[in-house]
Amino acid sequence: MLRRHKGRESASSSDSTFYQLRPDCAHNVPDTKFKIKIGKTLSVRKWHAAFTHHGSLHIASVLNRIQSGGVHPAIRGEVWEFLLGCFDPESTFDDRDHIRQARRIQYARWKEQCKHMDPHVGSGKIITAPIITEDGVPIKDPLVLLEAATPDQQASSITTKNGDDADHRLTDKQTIEWKLTLHQIGLDVLRTDRSMVFYEKKENLSKLWDILAVYAWIDKEVGYCQGMSDLCSPMIVLLNDEADAFWCFERLMRRLRGNFRCTQQSVGVENQLQHLASIIQVLDPKLHDHLETLGGGDYLFAFRMFMVLFRRELSFGDSLYLWEMMWALEYDPDMFSTYEESGPATDRSAQGYKPRVKSTRQFGKYERANMKSATNGVDGPVPISVFLVASVLKENSQKLLQEARGLDDIIRILNNVNGNLDAKKACAGALKLHAKYLRKGKKA
Repeated sequence: MLRRHKGRESASSSDSTFYQLRPDCAHNVPDTKFKIKIGKTLSVRKWHAAFTHHGSLHIASVLNRIQSGGVHPAIRGEVWEFLLGCFDPESTFDDRDHIRQARRIQYARWKEQCKHMDPHVGSGKIITAPIITEDGVPIKDPLVLLEAATPDQQASSITTKNGDDADHRLTDKQTIEWKLTLHQIGLDVLRTDRSMVFYEKKENLSKLWDILAVYAWIDKEVGYCQGMSDLCSPMIVLLNDEADAFWCFERLMRRLRGNFRCTQQSVGVENQLQHLASIIQVLDPKLHDHLETLGGGDYLFAFRMFMVLFRRELSFGDSLYLWEMMWALEYDPDMFSTYEESGPATDRSAQGYKPRVKSTRQFGKYERANMKSATNGVDGPVPISVFLVASVLKENSQKLLQEARGLDDIIRILNNVNGNLDAKKACAGALKLHAKYLRKGKKA
């Protein structure tokens, strides 16, 4: 907890010492642009000074500093817990101690349920091949990653999977669906942030797999989808306790789970793609018409940016900087109470917005603009990520108009954003586009 935390503030001007890369992978990763700037970046000292004696947080000063220069890596995990709505800024140290302990107990219960259904959970092993058929029949001797297991554990794993399939057939559909996802989680975990020294430790990989497996069980409507491992990985890196990392991820999914809800008729991110199309059509009709002519009027080429929030376009450190800038800009202090009342695995947008009773200074700059323009409807405001993607398209408008002759060209040009995207400039561009869009909307 904060009052016992002794954060060490690095004198380094970059975050490279916090997120070390494997030497053989360094040349394949975009350079990090984020710099720790004295007087702009939220420092360890400024963070501690923002708390009262009892522990309530002066969130307005924190938001201003984050919006100015991001968060110092030494305190990122603590700050994110507030930005994501894990804690109320008005809570005390004792309040948060109590909440954290209760959440750790709850996570342990869910994990124990999952372990009862499949003993690989919590074992340090990661499943990478199907362990069950769609009919509920166990698959014998599944291919399992066993580097973290002892020879006795390996033998036990194989023994428990042999036997009469008919005797072990599962009939519960929810359990079958959950077990069918476990190997896909494992495959994705092994591909996530493997350039980082952090994931050379098998226990960190197994933490990521366990959290995703537990989340897939408690969120039965969405389950597990590809891309979630990219969203969860930073939580493992920033928070030592597995349960704390889980709850940060669960809070993040409140914002994003709608993106992963897909049916035969539509993809979950379709609403955001439609918003993006409307924004570009209003702010850059020439570009919109060109994209439509090339068959990109559905804006599906931006799918990945929305699903993993630029994790593939940026270095690890820069993607964290971008996320915290976005969360600070659209921060709503009512998040905590909304989440607590609704329970886990629900959408933030589905809860609607309560009457504003707090000072507007406690809200992020983007959120304040939406409040002023009365754009918060039942579904809430358009996420800032939509305007962020719009700013990327606007920044590359001339290149897209001159060089794109098909969908492949659009994707190629946007993929070249790698290494060139500046998180702070992109957020500033998103705010400008948002303001311009609101003005044009009023005139229309």
